Amino acid sequence: MGNYDRRQFLGAVLDATKANPAADDAIFEKYANHSLPRGLQKTTGTLTSYSGVWTQAEVIHLLRRTTFGVRPGDVQTLLAMTPGNAVDYLFSNAPSTAPAPPLNNYYSGGYTDPTGVLPETTWVNAAVGDGTVNSKRRSSLKSWWMGVLLNQNCSILEKMNFFWHNHFATQITVIGDARIAYFHHAMLRANALGNFKTLATLVTKNPAMLIYLNGAANTAAAPDENYGREFQELFTVSKYNNPDYTEDDVKAAAHVLTGWQLNYATNPVSSKFTPSRHDPTNKQFTSFYNNTVITGQAGAAGANETDALINMIFTVAATQVANWICTKLYRYFVYYDTVTDPSVQANVINGMATTLVANNWDVVPVLKQLLKSQHFFDTNSRGCYIRTPLDFFVGSFRTFGVGLPTSFDTAKTYGAWNVLVADAAANGLDLGEPPNVSGLTAYSQSPEFYELWINSNTYPHRLEFLDTMLGAGFRTSGSYIKFDVLAFAATCANVSDPDLLVQYCCDMLLGIDLSTTQKDAFKVNILLSGQTTNYYWTQAWSDYTTSPSNVTYKGIVTTRISSLLTGIMHSAEHMLA
Repeated sequence: MGNYDRRQFLGAVLDATKANPAADDAIFEKYANHSLPRGLQKTTGTLTSYSGVWTQAEVIHLLRRTTFGVRPGDVQTLLAMTPGNAVDYLFSNAPSTAPAPPLNNYYSGGYTDPTGVLPETTWVNAAVGDGTVNSKRRSSLKSWWMGVLLNQNCSILEKMNFFWHNHFATQITVIGDARIAYFHHAMLRANALGNFKTLATLVTKNPAMLIYLNGAANTAAAPDENYGREFQELFTVSKYNNPDYTEDDVKAAAHVLTGWQLNYATNPVSSKFTPSRHDPTNKQFTSFYNNTVITGQAGAAGANETDALINMIFTVAATQVANWICTKLYRYFVYYDTVTDPSVQANVINGMATTLVANNWDVVPVLKQLLKSQHFFDTNSRGCYIRTPLDFFVGSFRTFGVGLPTSFDTAKTYGAWNVLVADAAANGLDLGEPPNVSGLTAYSQSPEFYELWINSNTYPHRLEFLDTMLGAGFRTSGSYIKFDVLAFAATCANVSDPDLLVQYCCDMLLGIDLSTTQKDAFKVNILLSGQTTNYYWTQAWSDYTTSPSNVTYKGIVTTRISSLLTGIMHSAEHMLA
């Protein structure tokens, strides 16, 4: 979609909302469902390595797509590298150890964990407990995950971890047991930058997935086709590229997968194979899979049939599998419309798929190929999709360097993190709770995709969040959490120059730059308080930095910067990434 059309869409919604909160539904109906053009972007770049300019703009684009939020320090770190080295750094800088597990944050108000987990210690290896404690632990898990996102380092790991959570979608509340949900998360995280085929195998046998898609109930006497179907339709071959596998293939896969159960005798809960529940007969697949027969095996050897099934799919249907996962990676990191511009398929996705198969399903070579490409850095690949709730809420916190009081204990810290969990959920992204096995709707529903993030409820909520954070902040545990606008402005190397300060804020906060007329209006009307020369801002900042404890001086620059940021972040361009 052309950048102009996105601005028109978002701007029309914003204007309608301001004039009449009920009127914007008609705007969404007009633009989102009927007359909003799609696929108008013409990103002509290929997978050839990018060799163009390397400025702050390119660095910010890379960070915006590979991390949740652009931090000023990270911009400077990558700016000192070459483009290729910067991309490599995003992988090599990924933490080598997992974050500390979630803790008992639910001890406030006199509540005692019935399994004996003490306050501020982890519950992931505790006994299962009752429904009440599991509900509290599930909330703890979501808050903890939000904390991990907020405190991520400069690497691609968190973006890829979330990608896999959406691809191999499960729901924490459906899983029920928070411990199982946590170890599913840990498994995805540990393999987020690893091998796709290996991860698909681990997911197939994972307790969380065995619960979510009924694998634990799949027996020879009562075959359950749920996982056998979704593994092919959504996780590997895909139902979206006119596959020729049939219902018979779904049924055969279900019989292959019989016998897996949960083993509650281990801690953490593991999976186990029960031969008496497995169908040991031969499984015949159709011509799509070259009429492959997976030889039935009795006893413990029956578990090997699962590996045989996965080997068959990743070998016989390698082209379809690679094309599907590379399509999803492209949509996630570049742009969601891969249909209306055939050159994307021919020049980019096909090449990515070839690289994936050639590297025996390791994902890092494919990701590096994409992120180092001319196509990725093409100007038409920038600012072309709407920020997700995580990009918006988590990204805002990280860009402004928002921290929590050092006096906060675990309960207060998790409580603050939970505010963002709730904000994201109110905007269509309930962390760990996609609506179904297809994942979050905005990642899967064609042709709208990310346009679904913006509607008559979520758009005003985003603006309200910004106003709160730029104002008094939100109150939690007796403290106010807010954006430190002066600290953010100070990250601009030329903060005393109003032209450069306005440009810096636009660079850091907007997916697309504002026009010169818009930027000049912000400068004159806000930073210069209606005056005509830059001196009025330069002197105001000098007065403040010379006497930072002077309440008057501090108040002047705080008011002006807050107003500047409000104007910039209320623009439609701020919703784009």
